[in-house]
Amino acid sequence: MNAMTKLSTMMALVYHGPGKKAFEAHAKPTITAPTDAIVKITKTTICGTDLHILKGDLPSCEPGRILGHEGVGVIDSVGSAVTAFKVGDRVLISCVSACGKCEYCRKGMFSHCTTGGWILGNTIDGTQAEFVRTPHADTSLYPIPQGADEEALVMLSDILPTGFECGVLNGKVQPGASVAIVGSGPIGLAALLTAQFYSPGEIIMIDLDDNRLEVAKRFGATKTINSSDGKAVEALMKLTDNRGVDTAIEAVGVPATFELCEQIVAPGGVIANIGVHGVKVDLHLEKLWDRNISITTRLVDTVSTPMLLKVLKAQKIDPKLLITHRFKLADILDAYETFGNAAKTKALKVILEA
Repeated sequence: MNAMTKLSTMMALVYHGPGKKAFEAHAKPTITAPTDAIVKITKTTICGTDLHILKGDLPSCEPGRILGHEGVGVIDSVGSAVTAFKVGDRVLISCVSACGKCEYCRKGMFSHCTTGGWILGNTIDGTQAEFVRTPHADTSLYPIPQGADEEALVMLSDILPTGFECGVLNGKVQPGASVAIVGSGPIGLAALLTAQFYSPGEIIMIDLDDNRLEVAKRFGATKTINSSDGKAVEALMKLTDNRGVDTAIEAVGVPATFELCEQIVAPGGVIANIGVHGVKVDLHLEKLWDRNISITTRLVDTVSTPMLLKVLKAQKIDPKLLITHRFKLADILDAYETFGNAAKTKALKVILEA
């Protein structure tokens, strides 16, 4: 009986309501639909969105939920309808689950899949555990190329496609254009790395933290602005001959940073929002109504993941640059402490190894 109990339980990071979490024993997931796969997690990470959940910003995530939506692992079992994967395959888990058949999936809007979307670690149990059930396995997992670095691949679950799709693609970054990225955390840095695919003339990073701005310079930022003195707008206008930027990317998710984007976007420019906003933000149409600007919002669709896998394989991008700390899964509470106090710990992305 004890052996059976051991087999049917696992350890997982469970959300217990705003400000409460625990690493505790939990039932091991089982296949509930023929399109499911159970993946044994080898590496996972913590996302800024997990911190938003812990603050109570996402009511869709209810107490009792296992958090996490990023990771790599090995297929433990598959449902009868899964054809692309078999037990023992190494896979990248996408943060977005896609059926591939509904109206939104047909448009490439996997984040709005009628039976999927961003459900992992939100409305169904996630990846900060020893095992995870992934729905729509054939279209929500990716085979890991031979010899690929698992740590680098964890960055392709969410932050690289998010920074690229919601920031760079939505922001219409063009060769020679000027870009400002507000927020030099992992998502902002992912946008910085992938914006360079398009050779913008200038990439200005704005943040409160000098350490993160130093990292941004190493990653390719042409200029940095520390906004802690409240004079970021003046500093940016000085750098752009009072014009503003063609693309302003919001990568934090608080009112002040979105309003900053409204103040620094040039006529004809784009504000591309990436941040998860938990409270209302003012839209200053009294200043923007005549400026020919576009404002875009998006949840990552992960349509760019196959391309990013090829770019990674070709060594044209090094997402491991984003990793600053490594922990065992059993030490996930320490990892949350480190990640949640990034100003002190200088954390960007943490890797959790099962």
